Amino acid sequence: MTIVSASREQAGVVFKYILGFLEASPVLRKEVESATTTEVRLRGNVVLSTRAGNYRTVRGRTLLAAIIDEVAFLHDETSALPDIEVYRALLPALATTGGMLIGISTPYRKLGLLYQKHRDYFGVADPDVLVVSGNAPRFNPTINVSVIERARASDPEAARAEWDAEFRTDIGAFLDDQSIDAAVDHGRPLELPPREGVLYHTYVDMGGGRHDASTIGIMHFTGEGDERRYVADVVRGRKGDPHAAVREFVELAKQYRCSVITGDNYSAEWVAGSFREAGCEYRQSKLVRSELYLAGLPLFTRGVVGIPNLAQLLRELRLLERRTARSGRDTVDHGVGGSDDYANALFGALHLAASVPVNREPPIVVPFIGPIYNPVREAFRPAW
Repeated sequence: MTIVSASREQAGVVFKYILGFLEASPVLRKEVESATTTEVRLRGNVVLSTRAGNYRTVRGRTLLAAIIDEVAFLHDETSALPDIEVYRALLPALATTGGMLIGISTPYRKLGLLYQKHRDYFGVADPDVLVVSGNAPRFNPTINVSVIERARASDPEAARAEWDAEFRTDIGAFLDDQSIDAAVDHGRPLELPPREGVLYHTYVDMGGGRHDASTIGIMHFTGEGDERRYVADVVRGRKGDPHAAVREFVELAKQYRCSVITGDNYSAEWVAGSFREAGCEYRQSKLVRSELYLAGLPLFTRGVVGIPNLAQLLRELRLLERRTARSGRDTVDHGVGGSDDYANALFGALHLAASVPVNREPPIVVPFIGPIYNPVREAFRPAW
């Protein structure tokens, strides 16, 4: 049997509960042969283990049962829907024993395994799937109701999810899968080389060098008016030393003839000064990241954006969340435990390219053919 949790820390907490339950029972205590920090071995070659939510490491086992704890909050840097990936990886391990898979979680947004199962099976008489839903006091009558009431007064939407087991209605996917899939150009390399006669625009999202990445987006457009199409030539990121990232990004931008790089107000003067030292002007974006996302959304839904098949970028785009406040104002950001470094660089560059004025009429070009004789000027020119 295995219990999968969102993180190693959470798996450790679950493990302590398991060990505590076993040791508290006079009957089960006798069945324990040994215990480590991640598993308990029982007599009869039965092992109870806890694991972090990684769909690659739960494969290759024979299981009598599997529990996914807080299934709505699993996260993985390489997958947009790790809960579904973990679910699919566990099914073969349970197939030979006819074992049971149990998912336990607080609801979150209307996406993923928990929402799919609740949508398809709650209240449905199915012999294989049972969905049980209830508020916190029903499952734990010892909870102080005043705590719940204070939470409802502070944030009603969050409280309905946390305490009443209702999926949040104020949080939704920012981009649908169809819009993202339509934007991906599978026939191109990840980065397009610079071309003569093309105007490029560069945007960076600088990180601190620890957990987040520093990213750069370079984009150009083709066509005019309603025929414009926006192509992301480069979406690149790197973790580690941000000074090294600045030098790399400036060198890259110069290859695309970009002497100005735009970004947000992260670390203010440090970033601007670092780019100046590397030989490039840094300008602060007039829009914050949420505004960049909302400004670029119509271009994605119209299908006029082309992006590379970059795994990190696609994952971030699929996990962006659109939140509607009680005031009616929309904001866009990454989800819990997520990131949007690559997505922000893309939408920043997209906004710069889309801000170039549209030339609906071709410019009038007058060739220079030398001095032109003006008889009026000659007639009134003074004699001296």
